Amino acid sequence: MEDVLTDIPPPSRFFMEDLNNFTPPSPALPSPFLLFSTPNHGKPLCPSLLIFALSSPSLSFFHHVSSKTLIGTVILPEIPFSGNSVEPSLRDKSCNIYALNDNDKPIMIVAVQYPVAPERSHAIAKLLIGDQIIPERVLVLDSVQSCNFRGKLSPDDTYAFKLETSLERKGSVDGHGDSPMLNDLDYFPSGSVIDALAAALLGRCQMKKIKGTLCVSWPEFGGPVTSLVKSLLLKDVVPGLEHSIDEKGEDECLRFGRTKNHHLDSELYT
Repeated sequence: MEDVLTDIPPPSRFFMEDLNNFTPPSPALPSPFLLFSTPNHGKPLCPSLLIFALSSPSLSFFHHVSSKTLIGTVILPEIPFSGNSVEPSLRDKSCNIYALNDNDKPIMIVAVQYPVAPERSHAIAKLLIGDQIIPERVLVLDSVQSCNFRGKLSPDDTYAFKLETSLERKGSVDGHGDSPMLNDLDYFPSGSVIDALAAALLGRCQMKKIKGTLCVSWPEFGGPVTSLVKSLLLKDVVPGLEHSIDEKGEDECLRFGRTKNHHLDSELYT
């Protein structure tokens, strides 16, 4: 006679996916939202250029631009505010929106200093492009991940590549309208991958028929790549923009930035 206490039990008749059917689904995360310093009375903002700083070099550069004015912030409910300083800092986990001038169509900067999970990227992109903010043109600054690049990236060299929406590329080919942005950069090699928030933003521009350019740089940190990004911005995007970044500030992104703790911060979403 079998001993039900000591004999090995038979294998389960259920698969793991079947067992998950008995587990209630996780509650949906609240939607991200915008907070502006002054109400816009239902009127969308229409900047001439909307710049997204996602990479550490671009965040470090715009942090040292004194002429910018804080006009709003993006609230992602799952990101805690604990540890943030009163004044904007590269150490903060924040997503602030700045204006570079007071014109009717200013240049606006969105400094993304916290990690955005891939499943939240489309919600952020939809929030920032095409509803409350309708830009004429968009520039996204991000870093390329070595695992997504088809080829070898030397840590001793600096690189920058670009991708464009069809409308931006058409204007570059036809020569009509605004001058092409980052015209001297090579295109991102075929077979390489762009993902997460950068891809969602560029895809949103394509869907809304907005001229959009994505610039990715390598490596993720360091003075040389910060110097490269700074020269690209001052030459082709915001010429004459006053800034206070020096060699010390260029090396600052070795210590601060959204990407540095990306793998640790991803635990927030598991």
